[in-house]
Amino acid sequence: MESLARGGTRWKRFAVVMVPSVAATAAIGVALSQGALAASFSVSGQQFKVATDRLDGTGFVQYGAIDAQKGGKQVPVAVSGFSNAKIKNLCQSVVVPVPVFGDVSMKLSAGGGDTPVEAKNLYIDLDQLSADATFNNIDIGVAAGSTTKGPGMHKGDKADPGSFAQQADSATLTHVRQQAWATTAGTFKLSGLKMSVAKGKSECY
Repeated sequence: MESLARGGTRWKRFAVVMVPSVAATAAIGVALSQGALAASFSVSGQQFKVATDRLDGTGFVQYGAIDAQKGGKQVPVAVSGFSNAKIKNLCQSVVVPVPVFGDVSMKLSAGGGDTPVEAKNLYIDLDQLSADATFNNIDIGVAAGSTTKGPGMHKGDKADPGSFAQQADSATLTHVRQQAWATTAGTFKLSGLKMSVAKGKSECY
């Protein structure tokens, strides 16, 4: 492994709790593409999968938090935020079990070709990630409430401002595969958006 000193640092396929996660995910609903969702919403009891070929982002921050489901159950997550991000070949999928009918899959794709997905003030709450990543001027171990390189802690998150966090001036992540609970964004521009709904399981990976 290369030195963790400030400068360019490359980590490959580390556990999500030790490596900044990609904030590369499309909106759960199209409404997300036009504005921010409230940070205090209850997450559903289902996770969704996200895959992307490449994310180029500036202003990165990551810290730990707790997401609350509608029924009161709490789940620990790594919250990753980018001030700005460009995402190529984005895919998001969720499988919803429907009584009697069986599984129903919804899949979204965007950012193919020469026009990537663009996002501002993007946050994602996840618990699994694999990717190849390069971070520039990364700081590991800063207090979550004292980060300066990214968008900062998301308002309303259940997180301790004095807890462990990490930040970087910029990051590039490739071959991304992640499992998430929620995404919020100030702006989400989804070029070439396509959506499909089908019976059975049809996931991004």
